[in-house]
Formats: sequence, structure tokens, C-alpha cells
Amino acid sequence: MSLPSPAEQLRHFRKQQPRIVETIRQLVEIESPSDLKAAVDRMGAVLASRFGELGGRVRIHSADKFGKHLRIDFRPRGNKIKPVLLLGHMDTVYPIGTISKMPCRVSKGRVWGPGVLDMKAGIALALHVIEAMLEWNNGKLTRPVTLLLVSDEEVGSASSRATTEKLARDAAAVLVLEPAYGLHGAVKTARKGLGEYTLQVTGVAAHSGLDFEKGQSAIIELAHQILEISKLVDPKSGVTLNVGKISGGTRVNVVPATATATIDVRVACAKDAADIDRKLHALKPFNPQCSISIAGQVNRPPLERMEAVAGLYFKARDLARGLGWDLDEAAVGGGSDGNFTAALGVPTLDGLGAVGEGAHAEHESVVISELPRRAALLAGLIQVV
Repeated sequence: MSLPSPAEQLRHFRKQQPRIVETIRQLVEIESPSDLKAAVDRMGAVLASRFGELGGRVRIHSADKFGKHLRIDFRPRGNKIKPVLLLGHMDTVYPIGTISKMPCRVSKGRVWGPGVLDMKAGIALALHVIEAMLEWNNGKLTRPVTLLLVSDEEVGSASSRATTEKLARDAAAVLVLEPAYGLHGAVKTARKGLGEYTLQVTGVAAHSGLDFEKGQSAIIELAHQILEISKLVDPKSGVTLNVGKISGGTRVNVVPATATATIDVRVACAKDAADIDRKLHALKPFNPQCSISIAGQVNRPPLERMEAVAGLYFKARDLARGLGWDLDEAAVGGGSDGNFTAALGVPTLDGLGAVGEGAHAEHESVVISELPRRAALLAGLIQVV
């Protein structure tokens, strides 16, 4: 049996649009904040059942602090080619109970709700794409597909990174189900790497009235260090450092002996990550009576637009043209698990999920009319990479 043409596939997904929307609604209403293991595990159990019903082989990767990571393999017998890895996450940034304040609803041509864009809709697209491809080919896929849904992406992927990288090394390509960029639906061919550093300053405590001169203010030293850190920002190179949180002191009448700053670091290329790390560790105290220490790292490498990434984009662009639209690409400041796979040299294309806006915000929503095109694009890529 030959597969339907791209145009026929698109028509199929347009007919399936109400079912896709209903799946999205069901997933959004199962709240799954990263920091509540039981909640993410409930989501995982539902998805394991749904993908298992399609014939996928479900494997569970346990994690102590976070939810279980879900791997589903679709491996046609006798097919020896490398699988495509579909990569996504089940966790969201919203605490339990948010659904009562942001109820999932369908209105004004969109689906609204916590986590709908980032990235419950992307998971729903994967489910319905695999279902359709099985239907088109007598219950078999034309090539092996592995789906990995992790439980801790929104909090750094510490417990899932090794699994993601292992599966990526064995894959022909990685297709990331994160949302598209902007309402024009661009895929993401570059993402910044990111890290977090903590700067600790130690001074000398003293009574601010009786022994002011004996004190050495850790807060004043920290202020000098923050200004020094700001000099490392280079927007033209994509290097940003944001001191997003500071703390220090004990009481208003005590010269502060300790102060701390937490620094968000974003870089566009691996070379800059090493350079910033070296410069942060080279910081010296302005006040010789104070000491400083720095800890942290760039723990999510940048997704750079290498040849392998660009090659996947060109395939996606050609597929989109065949479906009747121009597919743009974008470079973005946020990271995803696609950063890990691209850094390994594995062809990776990000932003293949839903089109919408408001990720992590009260107006998070997905454009319903774009769902069939995203599904057809994902189905086409699985077939050609």
C-alpha cells in the first residue's frame, strides 16, 4: 500500500482536527507540574496507555525526584534503518490548581489552558501523526520511530539528559515537539545555551553604629561585582548575563557579612560558553577585605545552526512548500532538550509542535487551524529524514 500524497495527508489531518483538539484538551486537564512527581506520573500513565494502544512498545525510565520518563518504540520488523527520535516533555511550569484559574477552553479559534502550547499540543500531534501513519500503511510504520517524553525539561533535564543523549546517538534525526516560533509558525534552527551561576561574597560583620569602620560590607562588594558582570554582556554575539536574584545581610543595623547573586547566562555558541565561564571564575574582589567564590556552569549547550540542522530545515521547508506555505526558521534565546542532541552532532530540528502564543503565561493558547499543517509537516519529515 502506497502512502497518501502530501495533499491527501493534509486533508486527512483537517478531517481529524476535532479529534486532535479533544486530545489536547484531555492532556491539558491533567495537570503535570515538574515538581510534583505523582502528577507527572499520572500524565505518563495516560500517555503510555494511548501510545500503547497504537502498538508502541512502552518503556519506563525511573527518576527519584521527578516523574518517570516515557519511551515508546515503534519498530517495524525487518527494518534495519536508524529510528527517528521524536522528543518532548510532559511537565509544565504551572502549579497544581492552575486549571481552576485557567480552565482549558476552546474559543476564538484557539485552545487555551496551562501547558497547552508548551507542550501538550505537541504531544497530541505526535499521537495523531503516528496513528495516521499506521493507518496508511496497514498497521506498520515505514521506518522505526522512537518517542521520548521526559518529565523534567522545564527544570533543567538533570534526570533525563543521559537518556535523551543515548537515544539521540542511535537516531537518524531528532524532531523536537516544542512549539513553533511566533504565529507564523517558524521552526527553530538555533537556540542559545544557558546556565546558572551563583556568586557568593563574604565580608566582615560589625555594628553599623558602634563599629562601622570595622565592618566590610559584602553587599557593597557584590554591587561592584554586579557592575563588572554587566560588562560581559555582548548582545551582538548573543551573550547575555542577567543577575536575576540577590540577597544579603541579616539586619539593617549590621554591616553585612554575606551577600549572594544568582546569574542567568545565555550564549549562542559553545566557544562563548567556555569564555564566559573563564571570565566569571577570574573575577577578583574590589575590597581586599572581602572574598568571593563562583559556582555553576552552562549546563545546556547551544543549539547551533550547523550543516546537519540546516539540512533538516531545508527538507522541512520543501515539504511545507508542497503543502502550500512558506516555512521560516528562527533563532531563539530559550533552550530545549534539542540543545543536547544538536550538540552531539545529531541532525536536530526544533519547533515542530503547535503554533500559538503565551507559553508560561495566562494567555497561553494554540491556533486550531494550524494543527493539520503541523501534523502533515511532522508526518512528512518522519518519512524523509
